[in-house]
Amino acid sequence: MVNDLEYRGPLRVFLKLSSGGKCTSRQGTSYENMTIIVENYVGSLISEYPYWNRTLGADHFFVTCHDVGVRATEGLQFLVKNSIRVVCSPSYDVGFIPHKDVALPQVLQPFALPAGGNDVKNRTTLGFWAGHRNSKIRVILAREWENDTELDIANNRINKATGHLVYQKKFYRTKFCICPGGSQVNSARIADSIHYGCIPVVLSNYYDLPFNDIVDWRKFSVILKENDVYQLKQILKNITDAEFIALHNNLVQVQKHFQWNSPPVRYDAFHMVMYDLWLRHHVINFVISSRVHLPNEEYVAGSSVLI
Repeated sequence: MVNDLEYRGPLRVFLKLSSGGKCTSRQGTSYENMTIIVENYVGSLISEYPYWNRTLGADHFFVTCHDVGVRATEGLQFLVKNSIRVVCSPSYDVGFIPHKDVALPQVLQPFALPAGGNDVKNRTTLGFWAGHRNSKIRVILAREWENDTELDIANNRINKATGHLVYQKKFYRTKFCICPGGSQVNSARIADSIHYGCIPVVLSNYYDLPFNDIVDWRKFSVILKENDVYQLKQILKNITDAEFIALHNNLVQVQKHFQWNSPPVRYDAFHMVMYDLWLRHHVINFVISSRVHLPNEEYVAGSSVLI
Protein backbone atom coordinates (compact mmCIF):
# COMPACT_ATOMS: atom_id res chain seq x y z
CA MET A 1 0.00 0.00 0.00
CA VAL A 2 3.04 2.24 0.12
CA ASN A 3 5.22 3.08 -2.83
CA ASP A 4 8.94 2.39 -2.54
CA LEU A 5 10.11 5.99 -2.73
CA GLU A 6 13.37 7.41 -1.50
CA TYR A 7 13.34 9.95 1.32
CA ARG A 8 15.40 13.00 0.58
CA GLY A 9 14.79 16.38 2.12
CA PRO A 10 16.45 19.15 4.15
CA LEU A 11 13.96 18.96 7.02
CA ARG A 12 15.38 19.35 10.50
CA VAL A 13 13.80 18.35 13.78
CA PHE A 14 14.35 20.90 16.52
CA LEU A 15 11.96 20.21 19.36
CA LYS A 16 10.22 17.29 20.99
CA LEU A 17 7.37 18.02 23.34
CA SER A 18 5.74 15.49 25.62
CA SER A 19 4.30 15.32 29.11
CA GLY A 20 7.59 13.95 30.39
CA GLY A 21 10.06 15.91 28.27
CA LYS A 22 12.45 18.74 29.05
CA CYS A 23 10.08 21.46 27.93
CA THR A 24 7.17 20.46 30.15
CA SER A 25 6.82 19.44 33.74
CA ARG A 26 4.81 16.94 35.73
CA GLN A 27 5.10 19.26 38.74
CA GLY A 28 2.41 21.71 37.66
CA THR A 29 4.05 24.03 35.15
CA SER A 30 1.34 26.24 33.67
CA TYR A 31 0.65 26.29 29.95
CA GLU A 32 1.67 29.94 29.91
CA ASN A 33 5.09 29.08 31.35
CA MET A 34 5.45 26.19 28.93
CA THR A 35 4.79 28.57 26.06
CA ILE A 36 7.51 30.91 27.36
CA ILE A 37 9.94 27.99 27.64
CA VAL A 38 9.25 26.92 24.06
CA GLU A 39 9.48 30.49 22.78
CA ASN A 40 12.85 30.98 24.46
CA TYR A 41 14.09 27.66 23.14
CA VAL A 42 13.17 28.50 19.56
CA GLY A 43 14.64 31.97 20.06
CA SER A 44 17.96 30.39 20.97
CA LEU A 45 17.87 28.32 17.78
CA ILE A 46 17.22 31.45 15.75
CA SER A 47 20.09 33.34 17.31
CA GLU A 48 22.66 30.52 17.32
CA TYR A 49 22.04 28.71 14.03
CA PRO A 50 21.55 29.96 10.45
CA TYR A 51 19.17 27.27 9.27
CA TRP A 52 15.91 28.63 10.69
CA ASN A 53 16.49 32.10 9.29
CA ARG A 54 16.68 30.92 5.68
CA THR A 55 13.01 29.88 5.64
CA LEU A 56 11.57 31.18 8.93
CA GLY A 57 11.47 27.55 10.07
CA ALA A 58 9.45 26.21 7.16
CA ASP A 59 11.95 23.37 6.64
CA HIS A 60 11.91 22.43 10.35
CA PHE A 61 9.51 20.16 12.19
CA PHE A 62 8.71 19.50 15.83
CA VAL A 63 7.14 16.43 17.38
CA THR A 64 4.53 16.20 20.11
CA CYS A 65 2.20 13.30 20.83
CA HIS A 66 0.73 14.49 24.14
CA ASP A 67 -1.82 17.30 24.02
CA VAL A 68 0.39 19.21 26.47
CA GLY A 69 2.75 19.95 23.60
CA VAL A 70 -0.10 21.23 21.45
CA ARG A 71 -1.24 23.59 24.20
CA ALA A 72 2.32 24.77 24.87
CA THR A 73 2.87 25.86 21.26
CA GLU A 74 -0.54 27.08 20.15
CA GLY A 75 0.20 30.68 21.19
CA LEU A 76 3.37 30.88 19.10
CA GLN A 77 2.00 31.74 15.68
CA PHE A 78 5.40 32.08 14.01
CA LEU A 79 6.11 28.49 15.07
CA VAL A 80 2.71 26.93 14.39
CA LYS A 81 2.16 28.58 11.00
CA ASN A 82 5.65 28.06 9.58
CA SER A 83 7.11 24.86 11.01
CA ILE A 84 5.73 21.40 10.37
CA ARG A 85 3.90 20.02 13.38
CA VAL A 86 4.11 16.25 13.79
CA VAL A 87 1.30 15.61 16.26
CA CYS A 88 -0.93 12.83 17.58
CA SER A 89 -3.94 15.16 17.84
CA PRO A 90 -4.37 16.42 14.26
CA SER A 91 -7.76 18.06 14.62
CA TYR A 92 -8.92 20.58 12.04
CA ASP A 93 -10.63 22.64 14.74
CA VAL A 94 -7.42 23.30 16.71
CA GLY A 95 -5.27 24.71 13.94
CA PHE A 96 -3.93 21.55 12.28
CA ILE A 97 -2.97 22.37 8.68
CA PRO A 98 -3.28 19.15 6.62
CA HIS A 99 -1.06 20.09 3.66
CA LYS A 100 1.71 21.27 6.02
CA ASP A 101 1.48 19.29 9.25
CA VAL A 102 1.82 15.53 9.81
CA ALA A 103 -0.52 13.28 11.80
CA LEU A 104 1.43 10.98 14.08
CA PRO A 105 -0.14 7.65 15.12
CA GLN A 106 -0.51 7.32 18.87
CA VAL A 107 1.17 3.99 19.58
CA LEU A 108 1.76 2.67 23.09
CA GLN A 109 4.58 0.15 22.92
CA PRO A 110 5.56 -2.47 23.75
CA PHE A 111 2.28 -4.23 23.04
CA ALA A 112 1.22 -6.65 25.76
CA LEU A 113 0.44 -9.50 23.34
CA PRO A 114 1.57 -10.57 19.85
CA ALA A 115 -0.06 -9.20 16.73
CA GLY A 116 -3.38 -10.70 15.68
CA GLY A 117 -4.37 -11.58 12.16
CA ASN A 118 -5.72 -14.28 9.86
CA ASP A 119 -8.05 -15.31 12.67
CA VAL A 120 -11.50 -14.16 11.54
CA LYS A 121 -13.18 -17.38 12.74
CA ASN A 122 -12.26 -16.54 16.33
CA ARG A 123 -13.87 -13.10 16.19
CA THR A 124 -17.39 -13.67 17.45
CA THR A 125 -18.07 -10.33 19.20
CA LEU A 126 -19.47 -7.66 16.88
CA GLY A 127 -17.95 -4.60 18.57
CA PHE A 128 -15.95 -3.66 21.67
CA TRP A 129 -15.00 -0.53 23.62
CA ALA A 130 -13.96 0.14 27.20
CA GLY A 131 -12.44 3.31 28.58
CA HIS A 132 -12.85 6.55 30.44
CA ARG A 133 -15.85 8.69 29.58
CA ASN A 134 -13.72 11.82 29.13
CA SER A 135 -15.48 13.20 26.05
CA LYS A 136 -19.03 13.79 24.90
CA ILE A 137 -18.88 11.06 22.26
CA ARG A 138 -17.69 8.49 24.81
CA VAL A 139 -20.51 9.40 27.19
CA ILE A 140 -23.05 8.95 24.38
CA LEU A 141 -21.44 5.67 23.25
CA ALA A 142 -21.65 4.18 26.74
CA ARG A 143 -25.15 5.47 27.34
CA GLU A 144 -26.54 4.14 24.07
CA TRP A 145 -24.87 0.73 23.92
CA GLU A 146 -23.54 -0.46 27.30
CA ASN A 147 -26.52 -2.80 27.78
CA ASP A 148 -26.51 -4.18 24.25
CA THR A 149 -26.12 -7.94 23.84
CA GLU A 150 -24.09 -7.83 20.60
CA LEU A 151 -21.84 -4.86 21.33
CA ASP A 152 -19.44 -5.23 24.26
CA ILE A 153 -19.43 -1.63 25.51
CA ALA A 154 -18.18 -0.79 29.01
CA ASN A 155 -18.68 2.59 30.62
CA ASN A 156 -15.22 2.56 32.19
CA ARG A 157 -11.83 0.89 31.92
CA ILE A 158 -11.65 -2.83 32.62
CA ASN A 159 -10.36 -3.45 36.13
CA LYS A 160 -7.12 -5.43 36.15
CA ALA A 161 -8.52 -7.44 39.04
CA THR A 162 -10.89 -9.17 36.58
CA GLY A 163 -7.96 -11.12 35.12
CA HIS A 164 -4.64 -10.93 33.33
CA LEU A 165 -4.73 -8.85 30.11
CA VAL A 166 -8.52 -9.14 29.84
CA TYR A 167 -8.73 -5.86 27.96
CA GLN A 168 -6.13 -6.83 25.33
CA LYS A 169 -7.58 -10.31 24.84
CA LYS A 170 -10.95 -8.82 23.96
CA PHE A 171 -9.36 -7.33 20.83
CA TYR A 172 -8.59 -10.87 19.63
CA ARG A 173 -12.24 -11.93 19.91
CA THR A 174 -13.82 -8.86 18.33
CA LYS A 175 -14.55 -7.95 14.72
CA PHE A 176 -14.82 -4.18 15.13
CA CYS A 177 -13.13 -2.16 17.86
CA ILE A 178 -14.74 1.22 18.52
CA CYS A 179 -12.26 4.11 18.69
CA PRO A 180 -13.98 7.30 19.87
CA GLY A 181 -11.92 10.41 20.51
CA GLY A 182 -11.13 11.30 24.10
CA SER A 183 -9.79 14.64 25.28
CA GLN A 184 -8.52 14.98 21.70
CA VAL A 185 -9.68 13.46 18.41
CA ASN A 186 -7.06 10.72 18.51
CA SER A 187 -7.00 7.49 20.46
CA ALA A 188 -4.30 4.90 21.13
CA ARG A 189 -7.03 2.28 20.59
CA ILE A 190 -6.65 2.76 16.85
CA ALA A 191 -3.07 1.45 16.88
CA ASP A 192 -4.06 -1.21 19.44
CA SER A 193 -6.90 -2.37 17.19
CA ILE A 194 -4.62 -2.56 14.17
CA HIS A 195 -1.99 -4.51 16.10
CA TYR A 196 -4.47 -7.06 17.47
CA GLY A 197 -6.24 -7.53 14.15
CA CYS A 198 -9.51 -5.84 15.12
CA ILE A 199 -11.02 -3.50 12.52
CA PRO A 200 -10.85 0.03 14.00
CA VAL A 201 -14.07 2.01 13.88
CA VAL A 202 -12.91 5.62 13.97
CA LEU A 203 -15.68 7.62 15.65
CA SER A 204 -14.38 11.17 15.60
CA ASN A 205 -14.98 14.42 13.76
CA TYR A 206 -12.22 16.61 12.29
CA TYR A 207 -9.60 13.85 12.49
CA ASP A 208 -6.84 13.88 9.88
CA LEU A 209 -5.88 10.22 10.12
CA PRO A 210 -2.17 9.28 10.21
CA PHE A 211 -0.62 8.49 6.83
CA ASN A 212 -3.90 9.15 5.03
CA ASP A 213 -2.04 10.53 2.02
CA ILE A 214 -0.14 7.23 1.82
CA VAL A 215 -2.64 4.50 2.79
CA ASP A 216 -6.36 4.17 2.11
CA TRP A 217 -7.97 3.92 5.54
CA ARG A 218 -11.32 2.85 4.12
CA LYS A 219 -9.74 -0.41 2.99
CA PHE A 220 -8.88 -1.54 6.54
CA SER A 221 -11.11 0.48 8.87
CA VAL A 222 -14.57 1.97 9.27
CA ILE A 223 -14.67 5.78 9.31
CA LEU A 224 -17.73 7.33 10.97
CA LYS A 225 -18.87 10.73 12.12
CA GLU A 226 -19.80 11.16 15.76
CA ASN A 227 -23.50 11.43 14.88
CA ASP A 228 -23.31 7.87 13.53
CA VAL A 229 -23.01 6.56 17.09
CA TYR A 230 -26.80 6.20 17.30
CA GLN A 231 -26.84 3.80 14.33
CA LEU A 232 -23.56 2.13 15.25
CA LYS A 233 -24.77 -1.46 15.57
CA GLN A 234 -26.78 -1.40 12.36
CA ILE A 235 -23.87 0.12 10.44
CA LEU A 236 -21.58 -2.67 11.60
CA LYS A 237 -24.15 -5.41 10.96
CA ASN A 238 -24.62 -4.11 7.42
CA ILE A 239 -20.99 -4.95 6.64
CA THR A 240 -21.07 -8.32 4.90
CA ASP A 241 -18.81 -11.24 5.77
CA ALA A 242 -16.94 -10.78 2.51
CA GLU A 243 -16.40 -7.09 3.21
CA PHE A 244 -15.21 -7.85 6.74
CA ILE A 245 -12.71 -10.44 5.51
CA ALA A 246 -11.36 -7.96 2.95
CA LEU A 247 -10.99 -5.31 5.66
CA HIS A 248 -9.25 -7.79 7.94
CA ASN A 249 -6.83 -8.99 5.27
CA ASN A 250 -5.90 -5.41 4.43
CA LEU A 251 -5.51 -4.63 8.13
CA VAL A 252 -2.89 -7.35 8.48
CA GLN A 253 -1.00 -5.79 5.55
CA VAL A 254 -0.76 -2.37 7.21
CA GLN A 255 0.17 -3.53 10.72
CA LYS A 256 3.86 -2.96 10.02
CA HIS A 257 3.21 0.73 9.31
CA PHE A 258 1.99 1.28 12.89
CA GLN A 259 4.91 -0.42 14.62
CA TRP A 260 7.99 1.43 15.93
CA ASN A 261 11.29 -0.42 15.88
CA SER A 262 14.80 0.32 17.12
CA PRO A 263 16.60 0.45 14.81
CA PRO A 264 13.86 1.31 12.28
CA VAL A 265 12.66 -1.42 9.93
CA ARG A 266 11.60 -0.88 6.33
CA TYR A 267 8.01 0.46 6.06
CA ASP A 268 7.56 0.80 9.84
CA ALA A 269 6.11 3.88 11.56
CA PHE A 270 9.43 5.72 11.46
CA HIS A 271 9.72 5.38 7.70
CA MET A 272 6.07 6.30 7.24
CA VAL A 273 6.59 9.54 9.14
CA MET A 274 9.75 10.27 7.17
CA TYR A 275 7.89 9.70 3.92
CA ASP A 276 5.05 11.94 5.10
CA LEU A 277 7.62 14.65 5.77
CA TRP A 278 9.17 14.11 2.36
CA LEU A 279 5.77 14.62 0.76
CA ARG A 280 5.83 18.11 2.26
CA HIS A 281 9.13 19.02 0.60
CA HIS A 282 7.25 20.88 -2.12
CA VAL A 283 7.70 24.59 -1.59
CA ILE A 284 5.82 27.72 -2.52
CA ASN A 285 7.63 31.04 -2.85
CA PHE A 286 5.85 33.99 -1.37
CA VAL A 287 6.83 37.48 -0.33
CA ILE A 288 6.32 38.67 3.23
CA SER A 289 4.01 41.67 3.07
CA SER A 290 4.98 43.22 6.39
CA ARG A 291 7.57 43.03 9.09
CA VAL A 292 7.57 39.68 10.86
CA HIS A 293 8.71 39.72 14.48
CA LEU A 294 10.30 36.62 15.91
CA PRO A 295 12.18 36.20 19.19
CA ASN A 296 15.41 38.25 18.91
CA GLU A 297 14.87 38.76 15.19
CA GLU A 298 13.08 41.00 12.73
CA TYR A 299 12.50 40.27 9.05
CA VAL A 300 12.01 43.11 6.61
CA ALA A 301 9.18 43.12 4.09
CA GLY A 302 10.12 41.66 0.76
CA SER A 303 12.08 38.68 2.11
CA SER A 304 11.57 35.54 0.08
CA VAL A 305 10.35 32.64 2.20
CA LEU A 306 9.67 28.99 1.51
CA ILE A 307 6.69 27.37 3.18
